[in-house]
Amino acid sequence: MTAMRGETDVADEPLVLGIETSCDETGVGIVRGTTLLADAIASSVEEHARFGGVVPEVASRAHLEAMTPTIERALSTAGVKLPDVDAIAVTAGPGLAGALLVGVASAKAYALALDKPLYGVNHLAAHVAVDQLEHGPLPKPCVALLVSGGHSSLLLVPDVAAEVRPLGATVDDAAGEAYDKVARLLGLPFPGGPPIDRAAREGDPGYVRFPRGKYDDGTLDFSFAGLKTAVARWIEDRERAGEPVPVPDVAAAFQEAVADVLVHKAVRACLDNGVDHLLIGGGVAANSRLRALAKEGSVRHGIRVRVPRPGLCTDNGAMVAALGSELVASGATPSKLDLPADSSLPITEILLP
Repeated sequence: MTAMRGETDVADEPLVLGIETSCDETGVGIVRGTTLLADAIASSVEEHARFGGVVPEVASRAHLEAMTPTIERALSTAGVKLPDVDAIAVTAGPGLAGALLVGVASAKAYALALDKPLYGVNHLAAHVAVDQLEHGPLPKPCVALLVSGGHSSLLLVPDVAAEVRPLGATVDDAAGEAYDKVARLLGLPFPGGPPIDRAAREGDPGYVRFPRGKYDDGTLDFSFAGLKTAVARWIEDRERAGEPVPVPDVAAAFQEAVADVLVHKAVRACLDNGVDHLLIGGGVAANSRLRALAKEGSVRHGIRVRVPRPGLCTDNGAMVAALGSELVASGATPSKLDLPADSSLPITEILLP
């Protein structure tokens, strides 16, 4: 937890409660300024594991059950009461429609009951804002690489509370989605990111060179569907020949291909836009190889890399509260109580009116 101002100033800053329900984790965070007071999470990932992916209806029901207990746990951890809260922030999109609706409806209820301002924020912008809770104010501008199960995006961020510009995105599978599918091929559990990362530590990343989609195509977009298919075909060929599949080696080679492309494009985005700070966020940002390659690549080009600790990379309420705090500080007009949930909310819309 990081406070960037003196104790007296911090105590005077608004207390913001953030609610995150875009996918399979019910997150509630409480911040004061850039000081994180609580980050409570209730995950439904085990309920989805037997399906090999997130089931929207299951996620929505889990959010309904977890919302009140998670809020109560966050308040207890922060040592505050609901009436102490100065503003409510909630993920309004993008995400699973039903899951978003649970969070947005809950936030509206609390804002109305407490007579507090409501801020419906963009999930992706929140992944950028959360880094301030650990490393202080964001450089203006910076480039953000966001990688998760649903998103692989490159963003130019002049001001996270006012302007975010898309530079590139995946044209098919997101990086995290590819991890889940390859993990299934290798007989590893869902979600695929952590088990592939663990297996890869015992493997040889050079055992086989898998393709790097759109590596030097002149764009800042990504493509991981071809990589996923290449891994599947390679495994099929081994099994057809009656040969064992070296799981650690395949995991390492796959992970190397993903991280190589992500870092290459991220560095390119910084150089093309004259930016010397790169922020990496989203669940895949917790990946050890991505972090290592990002540091190596950035050092060669004089770029500074900021990556939040793993717990702040995955979906959480702290990131929503962090963005809400930025919006309050900037004097942004709060959202209306008829705020919608927008499953395809574009990154250019940081705050819904």
